[in-house]
Parts: sequence; C-alpha cells; structure tokens
Amino acid sequence: MDAKNETGVRVLLIAAGLIGISGVMAAAAASHAGESRNLAAIAAICLSHGPALLALGLLGQGRVLQSAGWLLAGGTLVFAVDLGVREWIGHGVFPGAAPLGGVAMILGWICISLAGAQRIRLASK
Repeated sequence: MDAKNETGVRVLLIAAGLIGISGVMAAAAASHAGESRNLAAIAAICLSHGPALLALGLLGQGRVLQSAGWLLAGGTLVFAVDLGVREWIGHGVFPGAAPLGGVAMILGWICISLAGAQRIRLASK
C-alpha cells in the first residue's frame, strides 16, 4: 500500500472512531434529554455509518470503495453537525446542510453497490 492510500485508510479509521463516539454520545444525550428527534437521528446515523466506515477503512480496496468511504464520512459529518447545531443553537450550519449530507451518504452507499456489481461482473468472466 502506498503512502497516499495509507493516509486515506488512517483518515477513514479515525472518522469511523469519531463518528462511533458521536453516535454513542448522541444516544446517551437523547435518552436523558427527553424527546429529541435531532439527537436520536444523530445517534442512528452515526451508529450505522461508523461501522461501515470501519469496514471500508480496513477492507475497502479500489477507487470506488475509497470514494464510498469519503462520501459516507463527509456526509455523516455534515449531517450530524447540522442536526447538532440545530439542537443546541437553534439553526443549521448553512441552508441545506442536512440534505447535502444525506445526499452524500446516499451516494456513498451507491458506490458500495457499484463496487459489488463490479466485483460480480469481474468474477463471472
């Protein structure tokens, strides 16, 4: 693995850990804060995308899966930060931040599907 790929793997693993931590913290805060849709959403998004980022960081090889990791990490970050700022400050980071983060996460999952389809196609040859 070259230095550029090694750096990318490290960043994805750091993102996985930080997003996982954020998910646990948001879940704890949501359980003590009453009915907070924002905190529950942050917990759900982070606790589902953190493990995906861990897997992509450890096993994701190739440009498509690396792109998936970057899209998932960036989208999760933008989405979670926007909802957190809404929860504690009362307004979003910037207009359309949560939908932008959501679209990035969707594109990341599409990349994972494309990588799977590509692998199936290569295996059948």
